Amino acid sequence: MMMGLFALAGPWLLRIVGEVTGVGIGITLIALSCTARIYVDSAGSIIATAMLGGIGIAFIQALMPAFIKRTHPESAGMLMGLFTTGIMGGAAFAAATAAPGAAFFGWKLTLGFAALPAVLALVAWVLAAGRTAPYSASASLPYRNAQAWLLLVFFGIGTGAYTLVLAWLPPFYVQVGWTAADSGYLLGALTLTEVIAGLLVSSLIHRFPDRRLLLILVILLLISGLTCLIAAPNQLALIAIVCLGMGIGALFPLTLIVTLDHASSPESASELLAFVQGGGYIIAATMPVIAGFLRDHLSSLYWAWGLMIIGSVVLLALSAFLHPNSHRPIKLASDT
Repeated sequence: MMMGLFALAGPWLLRIVGEVTGVGIGITLIALSCTARIYVDSAGSIIATAMLGGIGIAFIQALMPAFIKRTHPESAGMLMGLFTTGIMGGAAFAAATAAPGAAFFGWKLTLGFAALPAVLALVAWVLAAGRTAPYSASASLPYRNAQAWLLLVFFGIGTGAYTLVLAWLPPFYVQVGWTAADSGYLLGALTLTEVIAGLLVSSLIHRFPDRRLLLILVILLLISGLTCLIAAPNQLALIAIVCLGMGIGALFPLTLIVTLDHASSPESASELLAFVQGGGYIIAATMPVIAGFLRDHLSSLYWAWGLMIIGSVVLLALSAFLHPNSHRPIKLASDT
């Protein structure tokens, strides 16, 4: 939720400090939140550190598109794909090492160790990113633009599939008879597949000026994976993981690349991506909650998978409006 709310502040942060300093602030907040976890005990304190980290992530994801658009406008799509793949790869590494690390070092140190890559990233960012001055144009969000709202809803539903599967896939497989350890391995396989999908998008995106071809393919993969979970979760587990991983792992970067296609400048990239990610993450945050409600009241997660299939069909319909002609830059205050 913090990632959504504070992403909306991206355009104003861009004007106050610029994208390089703003991203540096975001990395610093992540490092501080991870370090603080070594010293906290209560659930409330853990939630507070998660909120602080979420704010840092929001700043980075809102401002990095402006940096990419300014420094590498010709290869922005590929670099945006690599950036989002890095996000998924980091999540996969953290998920894979959390339990073994906790068994060896304890939970506090394991969570605190996450500050180390953040510090390394901050040093690398300071050395490599250079400097930029704050932007002088007025900041705004494109809340009056219909295409911006379409992109927001598209990103929200697509990312909702990611949060839903990430949160509820292991409990679902425990429910159908798997051990907790095997369910965790299944989640690890899913995240690895997502990273592979993201890398494929980064390497192939320049061959598809009409992004709809890829969007339709990955949405169909997502629907196929969800259908496997409903029809035969035990017998089709491997197929489900491959389809879900390829679908979700490709859909996340593709949606942000399509959004970046609509931005004509670094400033407009920040405004549009902040709006789309801000509102989209808020939508996505509701999906695990809805799934939990359905599980509590209907004693099954099958209804949640079915609801996500409906959402995926909506994505198919919306993708028809993302044809190349729709990539004309959205008019924003920063472009005037």
